[in-house]
Amino acid sequence: MRHFTSILLVSVLSLLLAACSGNEEIDPNLTEAELYQTAQQSMEKGQYNKAIEHYQALEARYPFGEYSDQAQLDIIYAYYKDYEHEAAGAAAERFIRLHPQHPQVDYAYYMKGLSSFTENQGVLERFMPTDMSKRDPGAARKSFAEFSDLLTRFPDSQFAPDARKRMIYLRNLLARYEIHAANYLFKRGAWLAAANRGRYVVENFQESPAVADGLAVMVQAYHLLGLNDLSNQSLQVLKANYPDYPYLDEQGNFKYQSNMGEEKRSWLNIATAGLIGYSEPIGFDSRAHYGNEGKAFTEDDD
Repeated sequence: MRHFTSILLVSVLSLLLAACSGNEEIDPNLTEAELYQTAQQSMEKGQYNKAIEHYQALEARYPFGEYSDQAQLDIIYAYYKDYEHEAAGAAAERFIRLHPQHPQVDYAYYMKGLSSFTENQGVLERFMPTDMSKRDPGAARKSFAEFSDLLTRFPDSQFAPDARKRMIYLRNLLARYEIHAANYLFKRGAWLAAANRGRYVVENFQESPAVADGLAVMVQAYHLLGLNDLSNQSLQVLKANYPDYPYLDEQGNFKYQSNMGEEKRSWLNIATAGLIGYSEPIGFDSRAHYGNEGKAFTEDDD
């Protein structure tokens, strides 16, 4: 017991020392240029927390100095790289508010959208494939709106092409979220609500691959509701636009599903709460048939 206590004490002290080392006192005699240079060197070494401290010190000591504006921009990226997404978004919003006419304000708009884009992603999600369409869509909607704002204000910005790519990815992500919701509603027997989710995808995400599943949701839900005319109309649209849809047989008949509540998952998928591993979808999900719905952005894309 005493040996265990000693190990625990050493571990706690080590953590405290590590925490203290990340908050070293900054020399009060450093000039503005020296503070900025030190912050830049920390960024190059990947010491983002240390860089943030020096950027903050620079702004506090030299609020109207030569490097003030640039430090406010750089700290946005430092927060982002340190996985402090909310702080990065707040810093970007602050720069926009203080410098609305700055020649690099488009960068702040871009980083604002990028911070929301990665808000639900931790270290694990950045380096391992996860189904982000099953996460809360709030951050995705926010990011889409912020990137849209960037393109509206600065259509010729150097960051516009990447923003457009991410908006396509987000559009597909949001559409797929609606399909997941519809499949869940099937499981609960809420057929009308499921039909409404499918129709929402078809009407609002017309260029997304999830439209095929949206139509299938409508075919199935209206059939279960006894609304055969609406079901047949949806089926005709599905057959005309997606003749090879996996839930159509060779004669073009729809394969109505009777096991909407079943799901098969690998032990790894269960053990990691769905983060990794194999999981067969509940209901309609044609991604395996039609391929990836959009580029999965990783650390290399930032």
